[in-house]
Amino acid sequence: MRITTTSARRRRRAGYGAAATLLGLLAAAGTPAHAATDGSVDRAPDGPPVGNSAAGGPAGAARGAAQEAARSATHGGTGVPSAISRLAQGTGRQVAITIDDGPDPRWTPQVLETLRKHHVKATFCMIGTKAQKYPELVRAVAADGHQLCDHSVDHDVTMDHKPVAYQRQQILDGKAMIEKAVPGVPVTYYRAPGGAFTPDSRAIAAASGMRPLGWSVDPKDWSRPGLKAILSTVEGKLPQQPTVLFHDGGGDRSETVAALKEYLPWLTEQGYSFSFPARTTP
Repeated sequence: MRITTTSARRRRRAGYGAAATLLGLLAAAGTPAHAATDGSVDRAPDGPPVGNSAAGGPAGAARGAAQEAARSATHGGTGVPSAISRLAQGTGRQVAITIDDGPDPRWTPQVLETLRKHHVKATFCMIGTKAQKYPELVRAVAADGHQLCDHSVDHDVTMDHKPVAYQRQQILDGKAMIEKAVPGVPVTYYRAPGGAFTPDSRAIAAASGMRPLGWSVDPKDWSRPGLKAILSTVEGKLPQQPTVLFHDGGGDRSETVAALKEYLPWLTEQGYSFSFPARTTP
């Protein structure tokens, strides 16, 4: 009986030690208290999301937390974390508007006009080949004081299943295409096509000075669900300091333009101010 009691005590002490180690790793990683709402998770090629499973018990969970801590660190002396940003800058009622899949010769000018009318600065996540095709639109976006975001070379939503060398090419070449249109203007964010990040793609972006960018509100305007559906989503219960996703490319964006015309003044009436996505804090 004495041996059994001693063994039980040893097991309890080992469990306490493992729990304390895990808590320390989670604290070091700066793990958020809420789950991602944008589908932007780390995916290993042909495998499940990385770091989101406790497979292997406490030891597996501890390893995942340690990996996340390493990934959340700043890279290459850039001061930019590799953790995915989903919050607007600021500490109060700020909102970050992001615009994806352009530039587009029909819709980007209309989005710019709407933003200008309501004194809103946004972040434009541009596809490299489109920036290369329409450099004057990239310059127009930058001239209005908006932030630039790399959305890869050609929006390959399967790139998270491709080799790291391919991911690097898509990220860095996309950034270069945007920069060529506006020399001297920084590209400050990277958004993976479809939100399909990998630990490698996040590290590549951060090392190049771009914060991996997710979102917290997605009205799925790209699918043209109707103006009412878009507004219902973006005017619903908003998380703190939301990053809201819209599109100016990829098809008919008339519903997006109409939604922005109503949504931007509504946000102002609700006491929100506009900022860019958080970039330099974990």
